[in-house]
Amino acid sequence: MRARKVDVLIADQTEFLAYLTGYSISDSMYRACLLPLDGDPLVVLREVDRTPFEESSWLTKAQSVGFSDWENPLDVLAAMLHSQGWTDVRLGIDEDSYCMPLRRFKQLQARLPGAAFVDFSGVLEKVRAIKSPEEIAYLRRAALLADLAMADIAAQLHEGSTPREAAGVAHASYIKNGGDSIRSGIFAIGSGDAFLHAGLSNRPLTKGDVLHAEVIPTVGGYGARLMRPIIFGEPDAPRARLARHLLEAQEKQFVAMRPGVPASEIDAIARSRILKAGLRADYVNITGYTVGFYPFSTPRTSDFTRVFHPRADWVLEPGMVFHMYVSAAGIAFSETVLVTTNGIELLTRSPRDFLRFASAN
Repeated sequence: MRARKVDVLIADQTEFLAYLTGYSISDSMYRACLLPLDGDPLVVLREVDRTPFEESSWLTKAQSVGFSDWENPLDVLAAMLHSQGWTDVRLGIDEDSYCMPLRRFKQLQARLPGAAFVDFSGVLEKVRAIKSPEEIAYLRRAALLADLAMADIAAQLHEGSTPREAAGVAHASYIKNGGDSIRSGIFAIGSGDAFLHAGLSNRPLTKGDVLHAEVIPTVGGYGARLMRPIIFGEPDAPRARLARHLLEAQEKQFVAMRPGVPASEIDAIARSRILKAGLRADYVNITGYTVGFYPFSTPRTSDFTRVFHPRADWVLEPGMVFHMYVSAAGIAFSETVLVTTNGIELLTRSPRDFLRFASAN
């Protein structure tokens, strides 16, 4: 804030509110945290949310102002700024915020004609990229839930089951083992190179099919991710060879991942090997991205604060956690990976191979 000459920061994205205050709430009605350069933060939110805010935040109820559901939140926000003498100041806003669309910004600007608005985008993303020990503990627990869910899917599905049933097994596994109730993951019959974001289907699995399973459990909002192909019996020779190439490419990535290494170099290791081996005709997607806090109300189902691609211009740092993945021809493998001071730790521990369905129907 000093570097950007910001007197008061308006933080309103759900992830950032949780990071700064410990409380996460949807944008059904506008709410924000006002963080002055000097002094304590203040929060504007619905009156009905003030008690849960007090229960989960390090801030007190006295550091919040509630509004009724028929009041305009921007009027209340402007009044709070006026009451604190924060009107003719430099207000920091995140110009990338999905909670500050153009119309809302114009309305706020009209209420504060003496304020200068300063772009604060990119700052909190960078701070959140380095996980604290407490955050890593949540991610470890989520990674364990990912392993348990993947094992449950393989054990409970059989010939004739569907990807939709796999999603149900995954979600039940998360809840049973102490996870949050948000999203199940992505489950599809693997085919081609564009299966990673497929929708659920009711098509029964038969022998010869590969179930692409991506489990995404969260604990306290912090999410781990894990991809595995699940099959009946043993893979045929072409699939076994493909899996071996993918895993070897990713293993080379893992060996190279350590603090100070450029992300573009890590990306190139897997990308170049997969393309050189002819496993894919092209490779237009990334090979990894940040994982961390995924509140139920965010529109971002993946955190692209730091991503691995050919133009990535950042370096790895201890405490960063990523979802690293490789895929081709209906088969994908991924892990949740913690960068340590001298390398990495795989937080997910499922066998790095095809998983097998336990039995026939």
